[in-house]
Amino acid sequence: MAKAFASQGDMTEKTISFTEVGEGLWAFTAEGDPNSGIIIGDDSVMIVEAQATPRLAQKVIEKLRSVTDKPISHVVLTHYHAVRVLGASAYGADQIIMGDTARAMVVERGQEDWDSEFQRFPRLFEGHESIPGLTWPTTTFSEGMSVYLGNRRIDLMHLGRAHTAGDIVIHVPDQNVMFTGDIVEDHSACYCGDGHFADWGDTLDNIASFDVDAIAPGRGDALIGKEAVERAIESTRDFVASTYAPAAKVAARGGSLKEAWNAVRAACDPKFADYAIYEHCLPFNVARAYDEARGIDTPRIWTAQRDLDMWEALQG
Repeated sequence: MAKAFASQGDMTEKTISFTEVGEGLWAFTAEGDPNSGIIIGDDSVMIVEAQATPRLAQKVIEKLRSVTDKPISHVVLTHYHAVRVLGASAYGADQIIMGDTARAMVVERGQEDWDSEFQRFPRLFEGHESIPGLTWPTTTFSEGMSVYLGNRRIDLMHLGRAHTAGDIVIHVPDQNVMFTGDIVEDHSACYCGDGHFADWGDTLDNIASFDVDAIAPGRGDALIGKEAVERAIESTRDFVASTYAPAAKVAARGGSLKEAWNAVRAACDPKFADYAIYEHCLPFNVARAYDEARGIDTPRIWTAQRDLDMWEALQG
């Protein structure tokens, strides 16, 4: 029998940090676990990323209430993954916003993604019995939209495919701060199992063009200052490129998934083995890189069974 996924044995509680990244802007981070963001407007609050369960969302709400008692009016979800969206009901927001493509992916693969992620990483679903069902947005958009919390304008934008086909970012112009979701990570492995390697670098360029003063990334510490922002963007770019190139070379010569796994490990282990969730992400990253290199543009849907079949193949 193949050994278990690394994530299935990861039961260590992470230390939560709550960092101000601009005036009225906060990053909820937890040592490589999924981050959330808080945007405080004149009369209400926007949450960025909901966490995986209503119980885990309460940890975000607890931190929020340490800095404001304003009501939560909006929840913005950068993409469709279960660990980001299934806690949305806890916030009681009137508006839940996604991009059009992200909503379409909930329709297409939301339940399968939930089942797959729950099997892979049970710790991230603390209180899973409190999830009322799939999270559906009340509002969607195609390329961009602005939300006003009083006088504070918040720009939501799709800047290109990367972590998924439907990633959006959130920019707060008055502080020049961006919430990037999982397009940018800091000292944490990128999960690329539903990604688009060929597009990711261009999307990072689009983020870099804003020359922001701070980023709240999808995972890892808050990035304050242009130097930290640039470092994280470039390390994310390196991670994605270093994963794809070896797998593409193997695929080009007709090699196997197992050979791609060995090639990616040889390239990435020396640089990224100490990154948070590196071992958790690696099998899914290799499988997706191998598929994309063989011309499969739309990521195949992960199911609990497909996860196991892929893992057994990689174990040889």
